[in-house]
Amino acid sequence: MAVVSELIKKGTDGGLEFGDYSLDTKSKLSDFEFGGDLYKIKTFKEITKLERNELFVYESEPGTAVHGFKSDSDGVTFSVEGDSDAQITLELEPESSYEITIGDGETSSMKTNLGGKLTFSVELSGSDSVSVSVRKA
Repeated sequence: MAVVSELIKKGTDGGLEFGDYSLDTKSKLSDFEFGGDLYKIKTFKEITKLERNELFVYESEPGTAVHGFKSDSDGVTFSVEGDSDAQITLELEPESSYEITIGDGETSSMKTNLGGKLTFSVELSGSDSVSVSVRKA
């Protein structure tokens, strides 16, 4: 896998691909239509942020590239890559419990806050992508 040179696009698996952590300066693209929604991406080496219909969806610090991003009422799944470990924040259902599986590792449980935000860390090696699954418990 690699960075998404178009900043955001529809993936071959039907999910979204977005983010370019190799950029030195912030790049953004608005009004990308996918699945009846409008997406906005801001990305560079320090941060990657995705919005859907002007509402927060995904953010990573530092920046990442995301592949196969799929969301539904039960959570999200995607693969992520970057130059270094990243802190990822997702917008989900407020005050709900989720099971988080990162790579082939152990599953952990977390609860979203009042605003629906869920934050966790992912260890990234810079060359391999890591799968992430966040499903409602």
